[in-house]
Amino acid sequence: MHPAFSVIFLTTLIGVGQGLFLALFTSQLYSLASLIPVQNSQHFYGMGSLLALAFSGLGLFASVFHLGRPERAWRAATQWRTSWLAREVIALPAFMFFVALYGVLHYVGWTQPLFVIADTLPVDATLIVGTLAMIAAFALFLCTGMVYACMKFLQEWASPLTVANYTLLGLASGFTFAAAFSAYIGNNLMVFYAQMALVLTLLGALNRFLSLYRNKKIRHKSSVQSAVGIRHNHIEQKSMGMMGGAFNTREFFHGKTELFVKSIKYIFIIMVFVIPTLILAPSWFYDSYDLPFVAFIVQYIGLLAERWYFFAEARHPQNIYYQYIG
Repeated sequence: MHPAFSVIFLTTLIGVGQGLFLALFTSQLYSLASLIPVQNSQHFYGMGSLLALAFSGLGLFASVFHLGRPERAWRAATQWRTSWLAREVIALPAFMFFVALYGVLHYVGWTQPLFVIADTLPVDATLIVGTLAMIAAFALFLCTGMVYACMKFLQEWASPLTVANYTLLGLASGFTFAAAFSAYIGNNLMVFYAQMALVLTLLGALNRFLSLYRNKKIRHKSSVQSAVGIRHNHIEQKSMGMMGGAFNTREFFHGKTELFVKSIKYIFIIMVFVIPTLILAPSWFYDSYDLPFVAFIVQYIGLLAERWYFFAEARHPQNIYYQYIG
């Protein structure tokens, strides 16, 4: 498949936004359980929510460049009964709305308990809205992953590993940024976020390696024989049926050499998993506030490469007809 950079930026940026919000909400839940110190509501959660919205908004802006008729984008939501893309179109604004409300509630200080559960858990408006935003975040991960996993004819994508990949890498990048954000404002949660980011990065690496291994072993259902309907053991394609490129060759094939594609694979493995792991692993031993930023920048650049490879790796059956120029 042809990797569209608008979609690459969309999926990676909203993933960071989702992961960052979930990092913020996780710390709020941990503080309620007295597992970590309580943070300044206005400064930490308010500013953090604004950053999560900024990432999501940038991703939404990037998606516009993938639309042929942006003014008709709203129509995509009308197909929510059958289309995962339509559900994503609904889930993203819902997530952004709840995150914005979550941040505003913290900023204005509406954190007084509304009621107490079992005399131990004080429930305020931010906890209720945060729970709704958390549900929307995971629903958005599911919808984004299923946009690709539901395409059975693209066998490299048609797997639960695709949904897990989008979820784990979004969480890993979001928690890594949360560590950098905590380092910037100087609170005491940098180590907490760095450790969580490390675990999520390692889980993401395990899931991605499983998908790479699976895709390497795939036996594709479509072949030249099945494409032309001739059951002969030796059929060679000599021409793609035209003298130059067309929509089919531009949109369903990346046009790069095998060496280039393989290089991108090793680049994203190193930048998404290896380097951030080496930086985050000793996080509880050092007091450097620069390294979390380095880890996030390297990991995000690696995510761009990973997402490019994700799209390029998928072999569209139509390329059986258009893979050679005679």
